[in-house]
Amino acid sequence: MGAPPAGRGRIARAIVAASALLAVLAIPAAPSAQGAERVRHSGPVPRTVVLDGPRLSLTKLKLQLGDRDLRRTVRDLTTQADQWMKQGPWTVTDKDQVPPSGDKHDYFSQAPYWWPSQPKTEDNPYGCPYVQKDGQRNPDVDKMTDRPEVGKVFESAYELSLAWYYTGKRAYAEHAADILRTWFVTPGTRMNPNLNHAQFIPCKYDGRSIGIIDFSQAFTSLLDAAALLDTGAPGWSKSDHAGFRTWNKQFLDWLVNSDFGKEEGAAKNNHGTFYDMQVAAIATAVGDRDRARQVLRDARTKRIDTQIAADGTQPQELERTRSFHYSTFNLVAYTRMAAIGKHVGVDLWHYTGPGGGNLFKAVDVLLPAATGAATWPYPELDFRAYAASDIVHAAADAGDREARAALPELQTPPGGDLWALRPAVEQLDSIAQG
Repeated sequence: MGAPPAGRGRIARAIVAASALLAVLAIPAAPSAQGAERVRHSGPVPRTVVLDGPRLSLTKLKLQLGDRDLRRTVRDLTTQADQWMKQGPWTVTDKDQVPPSGDKHDYFSQAPYWWPSQPKTEDNPYGCPYVQKDGQRNPDVDKMTDRPEVGKVFESAYELSLAWYYTGKRAYAEHAADILRTWFVTPGTRMNPNLNHAQFIPCKYDGRSIGIIDFSQAFTSLLDAAALLDTGAPGWSKSDHAGFRTWNKQFLDWLVNSDFGKEEGAAKNNHGTFYDMQVAAIATAVGDRDRARQVLRDARTKRIDTQIAADGTQPQELERTRSFHYSTFNLVAYTRMAAIGKHVGVDLWHYTGPGGGNLFKAVDVLLPAATGAATWPYPELDFRAYAASDIVHAAADAGDREARAALPELQTPPGGDLWALRPAVEQLDSIAQG
């Protein structure tokens, strides 16, 4: 593992300077197959939470100056964004099932790994009691529409916002704004800011604390989507911004103070890591940077020390039937926390616990399997090498020489490698595929 490249401070200052220069330059955008409008300048630097705003601004400048590699990557991005133009918006109220609260504005989902043990009958419509089958996803879960639809909200709004930011095509921004506004802002369609009925188990629980993972694994991408729209996107108004910010403040309060939130925060495995990541991100977005810093500082001893061994393995995740998936999954949360830390002054990449574990080692453990140099030596029901792609990119950016050397050997994720446009780790391997 190598040290970060020298001169990073000078590079960061150069990026900020270049971004400031964009505000006064009039640089035409490169033509796009998607009919992008001409962009006079990159506008304000996005006040993102996970993504690096000045880096995005510099990437946009390179694109406008004709960088061919970036043009190809933008085509991959807009191909995905174009597919979302025909879908949505979605609302939490558009479901057949009524949560135990009786309010369709409450999010409602079913535990994915729990299955009926008895035939479904008129007297026992769910086939209760339910039994757990780790890593085996019950297809009945998707009959409850909130979870798959909010997944579409997360992915579509993020990709559409990025597509607008880089191309200037107003239709992307307007649709992204409509998606966010419908699910989170408009009174008649907005979701209540709680997860009281997430991952219920029929005949057992009306909701569970671990249901918070339904949001924590992807919700933070919406914070960056909104930050991109805040730079002047058509269709995204000041009232939309205020409404989304208010929703996030209320949701943060629920996460921190509810019994479910406290229980999830006490989880020892990836649930606890993702909880910390989500709280730190939302706190940063709404201006509570002190809370964000404290969560990230505590994560060094509370998470890294207890979850990452001296050899870089994550023992709790290796116990799973999909151990490669869950090892990468947990690192999605860690690497996104490390990115948030750069915004609030907490360095997670260069922390090593008393037992010798650190994030660089945890990534390096993945490299042989991710590059095809060796077989993953632990249980995995459905191995997908590309699951590690973003994680390796993040470690390489943070100074890991082994990760940087591995980049050319990585398997390209479905839809293309978008790291150059959105350098923040995403969960590339959905458990729904396994």
